[in-house]
Amino acid sequence: MALFNFRRQDPAPTAQPLEAFLKGYSIEVMPRTAEKVENFRDLLPTGTRVYIAHIDGTPIEDMVATARRIGAEGYDVMPHFPARIIKDRATLTDWVARYKDVGVRQGLLLAGGVAQPVGDYATSMQLLESGAFTGFDRLHVAGHPEGNKDIDPDGSDRMVMEAARWKSAFSERTDARMAMATQFCFEADPVIAWVSRLAAEGVKLPVHIGIAGPAKLQTLIKFAIACGVGPSLRVLQKRAMDVTKLLLPYEPTEILSGLAAHKAANPGFGIEQVHFFPLGGIKTNAAWVTENGGASGVPASANA
Repeated sequence: MALFNFRRQDPAPTAQPLEAFLKGYSIEVMPRTAEKVENFRDLLPTGTRVYIAHIDGTPIEDMVATARRIGAEGYDVMPHFPARIIKDRATLTDWVARYKDVGVRQGLLLAGGVAQPVGDYATSMQLLESGAFTGFDRLHVAGHPEGNKDIDPDGSDRMVMEAARWKSAFSERTDARMAMATQFCFEADPVIAWVSRLAAEGVKLPVHIGIAGPAKLQTLIKFAIACGVGPSLRVLQKRAMDVTKLLLPYEPTEILSGLAAHKAANPGFGIEQVHFFPLGGIKTNAAWVTENGGASGVPASANA
């Protein structure tokens, strides 16, 4: 069922909310996936923010080389800084210096996916307080629309929300330009409720909502389970039970159309940008965005 009920002879209004919502989208890569892209200019308009995921075991040399290459091709590079794989202050300082040397001035600070810290840091809040990021233009933090059982084992979101309030307060008492980049989701209504609750809780960080790009259904279910995606996983499970859709690739049209319509009706709604996880491949994701009217480049509000 279509989310919009516009007349067939006037398709423009259908495209407009989604096109506007996709403006300034960002995308995530890893060094090994970036190696498969011959030239990012063939896929992404100049100015796109490209996050570089730092998976445990990836040498910092590979991360920095990827950052140098993508930055040289005309993109704003934002590498991950996973607290739990950073041994100590000397390591953190070294990483920041290496990135600065290749022109990086943005970072996503997060706890990281490992269960136990390898050294002195366990949370993104410790990284923020370290003072190591002097000279960076933007510091993003992680958001969890469906909670995080590693942080709140009881299934609530008490600690997650407390951390969100702390990060928001940090952004207000410092000159850091910050935003909250979230885990990917598959259903619009719970995301709308969560973003609205952030506002009610006094969290003023703009949200860059995580969206899984087009991919095979089996691939998405695997990643969703591995990443702890909760309630909205039922969207994929329901799709898997429909034999007419089982073999068709998933596309994020429904969730993005729902969020775009809400944003268009409520301009003050807290989602500022879309952040893609290209689980079905960077080329596939970039092509989908282009086909759906997505223009890139960072919006003025993100640079303010």
